[in-house]
Amino acid sequence: MPEFLSSIPDSPLTTFTILLLVILTIPPIFERIKLPGLVGLLFAGVVFGSDGLGLLDYKSESMSLLADIGKIYLMFVAGLEIDLEDFRKNKNRSLFFGFSTFFVPLVFGTALGLAFNMGLNASILIGSLLASHTLLGYPIVNRLGVAGNEAVVITIGATIFTDIGALLVLAICLSIYGGDFTLASLILQLSSLAIYCAIVLYGFDRAGKEYFRRTGDEESNQFLFVLLAVFLASVGAQLINVDQIVGAFLAGLAVNDVVGNGPVKEKIEFVGSTLFIPCFFVSIGLILKISDFATIFSQDLWLTLGIVITLFLSKFIASLIPKVLFGYSWDQCLTMWSLSLPQVAATLAATLAGVNAGVLSPSVFNGVIVMMLITSVSGPILTSKFARNLFQSEVDTNLIENSNSRSLQLSNNYQHSFINEQYRTVIVSIANPQTEKSLVEMACILAGNETGLVIPLSIVKAHVHMDEPELDFAFHNSNQLINRALQYSKQFSVSVKPIIRIDDDLAEGISRTAKENKGSLIVMGWSPTSTIQARLFGNLIDNVFWSSHCPVAVVKMLDEPTHLRKILVPVKKIDLKTLNAIALGCILAESNQGTITLLHVYDRHLSKNNIENFKNALHLGVQQIAPKTSVTIKTLRYSDPAEAIIHTAHKQNFDLVILRSIRRRTAGGLAVSDVTTEIIKSLTRSVIIFGEPH
Repeated sequence: MPEFLSSIPDSPLTTFTILLLVILTIPPIFERIKLPGLVGLLFAGVVFGSDGLGLLDYKSESMSLLADIGKIYLMFVAGLEIDLEDFRKNKNRSLFFGFSTFFVPLVFGTALGLAFNMGLNASILIGSLLASHTLLGYPIVNRLGVAGNEAVVITIGATIFTDIGALLVLAICLSIYGGDFTLASLILQLSSLAIYCAIVLYGFDRAGKEYFRRTGDEESNQFLFVLLAVFLASVGAQLINVDQIVGAFLAGLAVNDVVGNGPVKEKIEFVGSTLFIPCFFVSIGLILKISDFATIFSQDLWLTLGIVITLFLSKFIASLIPKVLFGYSWDQCLTMWSLSLPQVAATLAATLAGVNAGVLSPSVFNGVIVMMLITSVSGPILTSKFARNLFQSEVDTNLIENSNSRSLQLSNNYQHSFINEQYRTVIVSIANPQTEKSLVEMACILAGNETGLVIPLSIVKAHVHMDEPELDFAFHNSNQLINRALQYSKQFSVSVKPIIRIDDDLAEGISRTAKENKGSLIVMGWSPTSTIQARLFGNLIDNVFWSSHCPVAVVKMLDEPTHLRKILVPVKKIDLKTLNAIALGCILAESNQGTITLLHVYDRHLSKNNIENFKNALHLGVQQIAPKTSVTIKTLRYSDPAEAIIHTAHKQNFDLVILRSIRRRTAGGLAVSDVTTEIIKSLTRSVIIFGEPH
């Protein structure tokens, strides 16, 4: 084994190849054992680092470059994902929490340093090390779909305050230690920072809007422009002696309005989440050397424990203050705490600077390394635990209070009969003879009446040579599927236009056919993600969800579509996509003379007044889209939404459950919420997973 490892060439290409292998394989394995994929990347860094296989070196130029890009990208995407309207609305709370999560650890850390007789200057510097934080858990809240929750928004906004504050304290402490500190130097630093922020936030925003206006649909050049803005801001931050991650975060805020939610943003996030950000997490694992722990626990045990305990306690107290003042739930409080726990980027930079300058001792450095290890692992795990509860149970109070006006605003879009006009052209993908009948019947019901068009679609996988016998055999099978589809559709009064298509990619073939025929809905059969290939790259359903221009209904049918009379639709919040999912259920209910029940699961933190407001607004919204359908609104207090939905479906004997899907691409395919996944596995009822384009 050592001989084999020594034979591997030491080159940037080898480093990059190993990183790609790690990013591709390790996160799915850790997610299978109920741990965040980010923890797997940290673990891989330790395994492949100097204390493990020794295949990756943190100090190498290639690794250092990829780690810096990943760190910058992480903060940039965090700024890019912020809803500026929510951010502006909560900017005072962001500043308050930033001050809280900076000042409390600063005081506690200073007290810790004084308790170990380190002197006031060194003690304040130790406090500043605990005051900053790195958003290691951000990809998790982003994946779970709670990045817009107020608790997450103000934590992200607080990051810029804590990092700038920590780095300013570092500069002051080092200047005092070296005898160079003056009031004039502090004023100069603050002035240059203010000018820099104005240039990035306003200058980049104006330049970006003008460039996008001039370039039109040139997405590649627009993508490069955004990347240039990010790295220009990061380099500019270094020029004024501020960490580059501050510049990246400001750049994300600056171009937020420019890129919107279009394809350029998708490209930016895809490149970051699949490549650069994972490289940063691997690099963190490379820093953590297990061989140093023996020395740490034998000589610096009490100082190390003091640093770790002080960090956890002070960050918790800092998160508890806004909970009490602003009335946040415990899940929100604990999410803020877990997001602000990890100490990596700014902390490591400040610690190394303090040790090199002689202000901090090697013992402090060892304690900080242990703190980095513990918080890097525990932070994402805790974030995954608590943020999932936000996704399951938190309801935005402002959304509830404004739901009446939102529903009234939607009425302009639904003045005509929504039920009859929503799905004029339905593409139904047929491949399995066992599920074909139910899929075609479902498509015919959703198409509505004689004005509707159903397109049974069979994809033949392309070959290099068109005279291959396999291709003829595939065409024969497709023709059989099409003939059966025509027979199944005869009992419905819809037009049918069958298509057999040759395509290299099944998902793209379905999406392209839908676009070419102006499809308004794609109907597919459910197939579980069971193979290793599907888990790594996503399956057919994932890829159609991701690429389609129109809504997709994935059907898992246990009974004939014409027998679906009792329909359950879980509702988390009121928006246009939720109403579209409800409308889908209303079409089926009206066609089968059935009923539809809307289930809203809430927890004990929601007041009775908010629940009534939510029900009233939901009722008004339903009236706009399906005034003739028998709809019942049911609210249920339950700690586990998945369990509540499963229990309700079985106890009240519903025929069908309609669930929403989240369209968000990750390195391992499409991210579907844990609630949806658990329901599909446990529910013994027909299910439709309904998803919409971005």
